[in-house]
Amino acid sequence: MKITEIFPDRNKVIIGMIHVPALPGTPKHSKAMKEIISLALDEMKLYKDAGLDAVMIENMHDVPYLNRKVGPEIVSSMTAIACELKRKVSVPLGIQILAGANKQALAVAKAVDLDFIRTEGFVFSHIADEGLMNADAGELLRFRKQIDAENIAILTDIRKKHSSHSITSDISISEFAKAAEFFLSDGLIITGSATGKPVDIDEIKVVGKAAKLPVFIGSGIDVENISEYWNYADGFIIGSYFKEKGYWENPISKERVKNLMEKVYALREG
Repeated sequence: MKITEIFPDRNKVIIGMIHVPALPGTPKHSKAMKEIISLALDEMKLYKDAGLDAVMIENMHDVPYLNRKVGPEIVSSMTAIACELKRKVSVPLGIQILAGANKQALAVAKAVDLDFIRTEGFVFSHIADEGLMNADAGELLRFRKQIDAENIAILTDIRKKHSSHSITSDISISEFAKAAEFFLSDGLIITGSATGKPVDIDEIKVVGKAAKLPVFIGSGIDVENISEYWNYADGFIIGSYFKEKGYWENPISKERVKNLMEKVYALREG
């Protein structure tokens, strides 16, 4: 699946994050599924009304994360949430399941007919805060073929945030990008060192030259700096800035969403 097929009329894509409340079985779980789904629907409507191009759901409140292997309770919960969003709102939808549960995310996307997934640990090994995470491109792409899910785009983080990359310190960011492209990624995601941290603009420029894939910025975008990155990225995945006080755990701020989208409209016209 080409990103241009998902967004045929847009070359600068704005994707808003829905960080669903902690799911059943996780340490911080407290809300019934009915309430979790209702909150996700409210955030989805806010994003749609503001004119965002797409939305992605993520189980970010499920701390501490498991490494690759989440249980059936997480997969079924994310499926239930995604089903309701898909049924109620017609914008492109994506999913990420932490941490690095890429097969599970793809399975949910297939079941619900979502448009894309975001993956961690696609190429090269690294030490995440969940532990050692080895590359899974070979297994993931074969799984996508097996379940006939080739219409679902796979967007891949390279040099994952919240991680140590000392074991790949001799591999440049351009080599990361080339490897992901060679291993059939549909799009690359560049982040800062942690959630909400800005991206090194020089890295974006290097990646844009190294690979022919669409490049997304996956952290640190706000109303003040988006113009600096505008010409170097094909899309922007925004979560923290849209929240009250710019902190990912807080509810979405309608005013922050409005302000950033007004900047986006101005950049598109300019």
